[in-house]
Amino acid sequence: MRSHRMSLAHAEVNTARLLEKVIDAVPDFDLIEIEGDAAFLARQADTLDSDATVALTLQAAMAMHRAFHLERHYVATNLCPCNSCAQANNLKLKFVAHIGEVATQTIRQRRKLVGIDVILVHRLLKNPVKVPEYLLLSDELYHTANTPMPGPAHEVSQDLEGIGPVRAYFVNLAGVPGALPPLPKPSLLGRVGRTLAVAGSGLPHMLGLRRRRRTATAF
Repeated sequence: MRSHRMSLAHAEVNTARLLEKVIDAVPDFDLIEIEGDAAFLARQADTLDSDATVALTLQAAMAMHRAFHLERHYVATNLCPCNSCAQANNLKLKFVAHIGEVATQTIRQRRKLVGIDVILVHRLLKNPVKVPEYLLLSDELYHTANTPMPGPAHEVSQDLEGIGPVRAYFVNLAGVPGALPPLPKPSLLGRVGRTLAVAGSGLPHMLGLRRRRRTATAF
């Protein structure tokens, strides 16, 4: 039980660290919401020309991909034997991108994006793409560019609930040149430091000092 609790605590700590690195890698994007182990990011596209929109999307995905795998590497090479840390090497990152029109709502000082295009990009998260890590572009975003993607783009079709048939195009991130440079070899001192850091951050979770609050929802 103690080992299981430690693994759960470290899973929460590691997920938070990975998400923070991913978000920090793209300062030009606004964080709209954290949804479990995913981040919903957005930025204005009105001032960008067609090719720049797709190029910026790819650059942002590559920056987040590199930041994610660097931090994942640090997590996986610490000295903690728990399942969460030991299995960090198996973690993957996937991207779904779309361009469209949205409305803004502010509820209790929290800004949200709403509209059919927001629903569409969330629906695209459930897709038939089988590769471990990819960038999936909606049909609308993919066809804004006149220049080809740096890697082969593969078309996929699906029927989205409440929207209907849509097409999208994905790029296998493993096939993008320079997507993931060689990761540094961590020093023993660095591994010890990161082990102590995750142990300290996970201690409140293990001791039950940070419990998830139960909420009641009314419709």
